[in-house]
Amino acid sequence: MVKIKAPTAFFETLEAMQNPFKHPISSMPLESNQLAHDSLGDYQLASEFLYTYRGSPDTFKTYRRELEHFLLWCWVIEKRSINQVARTHIESYVEFAQQPPLTWIGDKNVSRHILKDGEKQPNPEWRPYVRASGEYVMSQAALQSLFSVLSSFFNYLIQEGSISSNPVSQLRQKSKFLRKHQSSSNIRRLSPMQWDFVIDETLKMTDMDPEKHERSLFIMTALYAMYLRISELVETPRWTPCMGHFEIDLEGNWWFKTVGKGNKEREISVSDAMLHALKRYRNSRGLSELPSPGEAAPLIHKTRGRGGITSTRQIRLIVKECFDRAIYKMDQEGFSDDAHRLRAATVHWLRHTGISEDVKHRPREHVRDDAGHGSSAITDRYIDVEKSERHATARAKLIK
Repeated sequence: MVKIKAPTAFFETLEAMQNPFKHPISSMPLESNQLAHDSLGDYQLASEFLYTYRGSPDTFKTYRRELEHFLLWCWVIEKRSINQVARTHIESYVEFAQQPPLTWIGDKNVSRHILKDGEKQPNPEWRPYVRASGEYVMSQAALQSLFSVLSSFFNYLIQEGSISSNPVSQLRQKSKFLRKHQSSSNIRRLSPMQWDFVIDETLKMTDMDPEKHERSLFIMTALYAMYLRISELVETPRWTPCMGHFEIDLEGNWWFKTVGKGNKEREISVSDAMLHALKRYRNSRGLSELPSPGEAAPLIHKTRGRGGITSTRQIRLIVKECFDRAIYKMDQEGFSDDAHRLRAATVHWLRHTGISEDVKHRPREHVRDDAGHGSSAITDRYIDVEKSERHATARAKLIK
């Protein structure tokens, strides 16, 4: 069997990517003799499509990953341009993505490029796919992402007049790859005990080093209490969160304005507890107790340099530190199973946890609007009461 050489990353980072509409792609960053005939044209179209998502860093990264995987398969494996892709090719690609060559799988995430002799070069350690541990397994969520991004891309190509039909939508309706669920999937969130450990340990960290961790405490509180997405805390070309986005209405109620998923603006009601957290955070920064109208101070400040945080990676590292402290404490106190489950948690679980707790006692339409859900059906996924009652009626069933 011929060993397939590991490919290199070819899309730029969001920060380094030039406007492809103003600066058309003139060369391929890969060995052209190994690629499909019209790969340069594919690269131009894909770059234009990807560039339209520059206002949302997380979406940009997701779309870049899926497009890069797909184009590498088209060019390197199939020697096929995207305008030659049909439904059967999408099936072949999905099967490939579920079991990529071992040379295409890495053990950890690494940077796309490195500096060598003062010049930026592709990182030879980079791989398209990464296994978390053991064997590489593609989850249903990853499959959903693959189908969603590629379908959007082919719809874009139709609008641009490059193709006449979407091969993904033809396959997606009755796909053998995607499982249908009886009901909505479980929401990944912290248990009340896990959250208690997390916030308690964050408070202890803050007491020991307030200069560093007052910011950590505010971040954890805001993600949980205002159902924020990580992208809503950092500065992006789309949105620059600042203290002036906390506003008080004529009735004395405080609101936080943000721009979230889908570039949608929303107002989030600020609880008394969240307002107290805001006062504490502002006091640690030497600011007045509450924001003034139009105040430009960054929402999440840099501890080194001026301005606000611009990287979601930095937020993730801050949250991970809080999670790690809680995991250590839980292990110490004999809650090893809960500690083990907490190791799988991500930043987004804090948003899910806040919504799940509040939907127990707040009207669902209020939670829906604060969370920025497009419909009440999404918010309903966070309600566990019916599922709990269903299990309770089954618990006493007799077999004999």
